[in-house]
Amino acid sequence: MANTFKTSLYKLQNLRLKEPSSTSISASPSCARAQSSRRERLKVQALGGSSLNQTSSLSRQDKGKGGRANMSAKRQKLNQNRTSAAASEAPTSSPGIRKYDFNKLSEEEKSALLQRPRVDFTSILALVAPIVENVAERGDEAVSEYTKKFDGVELSQVVVPIDEFDEPVLAEDVKTAFDVAYENIKAFHMAQKDVSHIEVSTMPGVTCRRVSRPIDAVGLYVPGGTAILPSTALMLAVPGQIAGCETMVLATPPRKDGTISPEVLYVAKKAGVTHVLKAGGAQAVAAMAHGTATCPKVDKIFGPGNQFVTAAKMLIQNSDSMTSIDMPAGPSEVLVIADADAPPAHVAADLLSQAEHGKDSQVVLLTLPGADVDAIAQEVEDQCNALPRGDLAKEALGHSYLLEMPSVKEAQLFSNRYAPEHLIVNVDDAASWLPDLTNAGSIFLGRWTPESVGDYASGTNHVLPTYGYAKMYSGVSLDSFQKHMTVQELTEDGLKLLGPHVATMCSVEGLDAHRRAVTKRLGMPDINPE
Repeated sequence: MANTFKTSLYKLQNLRLKEPSSTSISASPSCARAQSSRRERLKVQALGGSSLNQTSSLSRQDKGKGGRANMSAKRQKLNQNRTSAAASEAPTSSPGIRKYDFNKLSEEEKSALLQRPRVDFTSILALVAPIVENVAERGDEAVSEYTKKFDGVELSQVVVPIDEFDEPVLAEDVKTAFDVAYENIKAFHMAQKDVSHIEVSTMPGVTCRRVSRPIDAVGLYVPGGTAILPSTALMLAVPGQIAGCETMVLATPPRKDGTISPEVLYVAKKAGVTHVLKAGGAQAVAAMAHGTATCPKVDKIFGPGNQFVTAAKMLIQNSDSMTSIDMPAGPSEVLVIADADAPPAHVAADLLSQAEHGKDSQVVLLTLPGADVDAIAQEVEDQCNALPRGDLAKEALGHSYLLEMPSVKEAQLFSNRYAPEHLIVNVDDAASWLPDLTNAGSIFLGRWTPESVGDYASGTNHVLPTYGYAKMYSGVSLDSFQKHMTVQELTEDGLKLLGPHVATMCSVEGLDAHRRAVTKRLGMPDINPE
């Protein structure tokens, strides 16, 4: 897990997210009283010590400097490539989304387009580490202080057991919509139980099994910054409910009056949440990871969040809290592939559905020959101007792009290299593409499958790997809330059949005690064979 952590954080350190302002998040006076040694240890652990970009000839100190220099040089090179790409194939449509011709780009420029928006993540870690430390040491008191500071809310109770909440009042159509989503998500994740148990007889008298058990306690982070996200509460709580997790703590920022969104609360009650933590940000992650007087300590934390939440998750995964996380994550993203018959209005709407998530989101459009590129670009601009969250979407479009592809094969290869969180294939006979698509968090096939259905109610999970992590991570599923244990059981005849081979292998490796565990049972000689 440590190596995974270091690799993940290496990439997260290079996220080109906007630098946090000095007022956006900082340590309270009480943090200054915390032990500096532990803070430094957290930061070193989070950064993986000085192990990044090392060579054996460097001293420990020089290795760290060399690593930072190499990362800086790499970022500079990538930025140069982006600038070169922009210069060689300047946008030709109205402002909003850049436009490139794949055939006119160099290999370096094509590689540069695969990179996500980046920034040095070290400054964010430096802000988050003291918060995580302070909450670990002072618990509920620290969480309350940060909630007042960042959210402007004074809490009378940091954590509330779910049964202490009154039933939320929702409009009937809203309740029905969430009920439909709940049933679809439940049906899809319930079907995954069928593959949880495996039993195989590998040879006569030798039986191997894999059995599943729920993770005892899980933390579910539901963002509440620029929008409330009861859909995320569903996506996280339903598989936990099916898995049978005994404790489910849902953390979400409170509203200004200290209450929780009724939609989030409705979902939490329906899907088996046991506690609600009225906090967001790094302080909520720390409270769930370390536990407080009122917040149960959890074994694994799930859910998306901003760069501060992500930094906190990465910190706690590599700390002494013994807490795992679902996956590394960055800003939301979508890649859309459109052919000549894809309606420009639909393509534009799909792109903007992710761009409106926030200014750090990225949307990418790959068009096939014959697609009306200018019409799509114009639709993006017109629809963006009409959106209530249009200003956020415009900022996201500033680092997004449209790429004219020469062929289906090239589009598939580029998509697989980009490994998007969401992949929309708006082409004829989209199902025939599936065997050639290898890297994506979730795929949306055909003319009638907008990304929105997966975000809300088709049944699949919308908590997905971003930032290219779809090359090696999967989205949240029932498996995410379970541990799998392997079991083997042998009969006497089974050991007689298998044992001599095991004893021979033990001798080859020089592990005599291992060999004797077999030979003592079988009455074989205790000496190694000549």
